Amino acid sequence: MFRRKHASHSNSSDAEQQEAKINELKSALGPLSAHGEKYCSDTCFRRYLEARNWNVTKSRKMLEESLKWRATYKPEDIRWPDVSVEAETGKMYKANFRDREGRTVIIMRPTKENAILDQREGQEKMVWLIDFTGWTMAHATPIKTARECTSILQNHYPERLAIAFLLNPPKVFEAFYRAVKYFLDPRSIEKLNFVYLKDEESMKVLYKCIDPVVLPVEFGGKNSVVYNHEDYSKLMLQEDIETSSFWEDDAKTVNHAINGTLVPDVASQLSRIAAKAS
Repeated sequence: MFRRKHASHSNSSDAEQQEAKINELKSALGPLSAHGEKYCSDTCFRRYLEARNWNVTKSRKMLEESLKWRATYKPEDIRWPDVSVEAETGKMYKANFRDREGRTVIIMRPTKENAILDQREGQEKMVWLIDFTGWTMAHATPIKTARECTSILQNHYPERLAIAFLLNPPKVFEAFYRAVKYFLDPRSIEKLNFVYLKDEESMKVLYKCIDPVVLPVEFGGKNSVVYNHEDYSKLMLQEDIETSSFWEDDAKTVNHAINGTLVPDVASQLSRIAAKAS
């Protein structure tokens, strides 16, 4: 919406227009609760505006629905002990390395039995690395569950996914993907990359995002790191303390809810949905 035909034009004009849209959305939204103010930072407003092509009316409607959803499900109240059992097999977890741009990497293994996704870093966007090695239709997530998960991500956590890599997806996955693809918006589909360990060209796309030096060996990298549930649990418990402090200290942090402080509850909510489907 804010692109210019001539490169000589300053980007300051775009920034000013975006700032005006953010302020317009703030005014349109009206008074908020303490939790609402924490959630609705300028960064948050920008994500919702981007998700709706900077249309203030559509962005306001989307954000109001998210606030209603959060008031109902209270994702900020979910803590590690509530979902830790779902992480024991390492099906989904936050990697101990980052991509080349410093973004948090979430590793997923659909062939494992249980699930957890817990993203607690102050990151605006995430990178997903999904390993389909050994995947069969027996591991397929029910369509209803897939629809609920994609709905949560797209409607209540817009513009969180930077890029996703699907590693070694078998041909049988294509049928399942076509069904799930129906629930994805075009912007999300564009972020998906199919990569194969035996295909050097496709792996170059992955290496361009994640340095093979830090990438685990099983994903075609050189890092021999393995998932340790005990160590990961200690990290999550510490981040629980930080999350609780953020939400409970209304007076001090209303103006500091920036750069993805609210990402933590994406996974916890999705893990509960996955648990119900298992």
